[in-house]
Amino acid sequence: MKRPIYLAILWLAICSVAYMATSCNANTQSNEISDEVVATTDSIVPPAEPKFLPDTAFPSVERLKYSITIFDSLTPGELLYTDDVYADVPGIFTFRGNPLRNASFCGHIDSVPTDIDIDWTFETGFDTVKTSFGQWGGGTGWTGQPLYVEWSDSMMQEFRQKSDSLTSNFDSKEIIVSSLCGKLYFINYETGKASRKPIDVRNPIKGTGMLDPALNGNYYIGQGIPKKRPIGALVVDLFEHKVSHLFPEDPNAWRNWSAYDASPLIVGDFLFRIGENGTIYKYTREKGKITLHSTLRYSKKDDSAGGMESSMAVYKNYGYTTDNHGNILCINLNNLEPVWHYDNHDDTDATPILELEDGIPYLYSGCEMDHQGYDGLSYLVKLNGLTGERIWEQKINCKKMTLGEKHFDGGMYSTMLLGTGDCSDLIFTNICTNDPPAAGNFYAISKASGEIVYSKKLNHYAWSSPVAITNNDGKMFVLTFDCVGHAYIIDGKTGEFLVTKLIGINFESSPIIIGNKVVIGSRGTNIYKLTIR
Repeated sequence: MKRPIYLAILWLAICSVAYMATSCNANTQSNEISDEVVATTDSIVPPAEPKFLPDTAFPSVERLKYSITIFDSLTPGELLYTDDVYADVPGIFTFRGNPLRNASFCGHIDSVPTDIDIDWTFETGFDTVKTSFGQWGGGTGWTGQPLYVEWSDSMMQEFRQKSDSLTSNFDSKEIIVSSLCGKLYFINYETGKASRKPIDVRNPIKGTGMLDPALNGNYYIGQGIPKKRPIGALVVDLFEHKVSHLFPEDPNAWRNWSAYDASPLIVGDFLFRIGENGTIYKYTREKGKITLHSTLRYSKKDDSAGGMESSMAVYKNYGYTTDNHGNILCINLNNLEPVWHYDNHDDTDATPILELEDGIPYLYSGCEMDHQGYDGLSYLVKLNGLTGERIWEQKINCKKMTLGEKHFDGGMYSTMLLGTGDCSDLIFTNICTNDPPAAGNFYAISKASGEIVYSKKLNHYAWSSPVAITNNDGKMFVLTFDCVGHAYIIDGKTGEFLVTKLIGINFESSPIIIGNKVVIGSRGTNIYKLTIR
C-alpha cells in the first residue's frame, strides 16, 4: 500500500500546477495565494513514508473566499500523527465508525437471511413543546446513529466509583442514544434496560454523537433545534454525568444557524467539529474540557456561507466536508487551508465516504435537489481525494414532495455503503425520488464507472444509511430501513428482496450492526435491537 501513495503524490505534482497554501504567521488569514509553485517532478525524491499529504492548494480554491483564525498561537497546529484512533476502540464511537466514514458496518450470518426479530424495545421520552420549528417528540431522527461501547473492567470500576447515575442494569456493553426529546439515553445492550439515568441536554438532538477514543469519559454532541437558548455544541463528562462544556452561538460565524448535526472526529491530538454556521472548528482536548485552537470560515466568492450537516471524512491530514450550498471542500487539517474545491450543484447533507484504491483516496458523495425547483437531479460523484478531479458523475431524476405548507426535497440523504464480498465492485445508497410522491429507490452503482447496475423501488423513501451482512460463502446482503418503518434485506448482487418487514413508525436514523444484531432508533419513542436470522 505504501508505494502507490508515493506514485499518487508524484502524479499529483505532474498533472497540476499547485500553489503553496498561505502561511500561519498572522492570527487571521485570508485566501491570497502566493505565486510559489510545487517543485517539478525531476526535483522530487519520494520519502520513505509520507507522514502527511502535501500542503498544497489547487486552482479550484480560487473560487472561494475564506478566513482562518488562530486562537491559540502557543500550541502548534500540526498533527503529531494521522493514525486511525478508532481502529482499535472497543465498539462504534462515531458516525459510520471511522475517519473514512466507510467502516464496513458489516454483520455476519451463516447462510441466507430469512427474517428479522425484535429482541427488545427501549422507550425514550416524548417532548410535546410546540416551537417555531415544530414539535420534535422523541426517539431519534436523522442521522441519529446509536453508539456502542464495550467497557473494560477497569473503566466499569471507575464509573462505579465516580458516578451515582448508574442503574442496576449497568454492564460492560452499552448503547448511547441522543434523542429528539433533548436527552441522552444509556441502554444495556443485552437487556434493553436503562443502564444510567438520562442526561437532559435541553434541546432536541438530530445528529450522531462521538465518544472520545481516548476513553477519557468525553462524549461530544451537538444540539439540533433551538427550543431553548443557548444552543450549540456540547461536551458531556460521563464520569460526572453532566454537560461539562457548551460552545454557544458563534458571533463571528458567517451563517446565523448554530445547530450541529455532524458527528465530530478526533485526528491526532485535535478534535474537529463542523457546524451548520459555516465554520470548521479545531480544538485541543483533555478530560472534560476542550479549548478552541483555530477556525476556518468559507464560502464561494459569489455566495453566502453554507451550513454543514454532513460529517467530515478524513484521510491522513486531509479533511473532506460538504454543505447545503453544494460545496465539497478538501482542507489540510494541519493549518485548515483549503486544498481543493468541487461544486456539486445542490444541498449535500449525506456524509461523504472515502475508499483507498492503489493508495489514492477516492471520495463518493451525492446531493439533494433543494435549489432546483420541483423537478431536478441528484448528482452522485466519485472524486480523486488528492486533487478533486471528477472520475464519474451519475444523475438521478428526483422531485420535491409538497405536504400542506411543507415540502420535502428529493435526492440523497443516506450515507453510501461500500460493497464487500461478492459485491466489492459496487456501492449502494438510497435516493428519495418522490416520483410518485413519497417514493424512494435503492441503488447499486458500479464503483469503476458510476453506471447504475440496478435500482429497486422501496415502499417509501429512505433517509437511513444501509448496512451490510455477509455469510460464510462471501455473499453480501444489504439491510436498510425506510421512513414509514419498513426493514428490508436485499441480495446485494441481484437486488432481490429477501425480507420486507414493518417494524417501527419512521426510521430516519442510521443503524449499527454487530454480528447478526442491529440497533436502530425511530421517530416516536422507540429504540430497537433486532436479530437477523
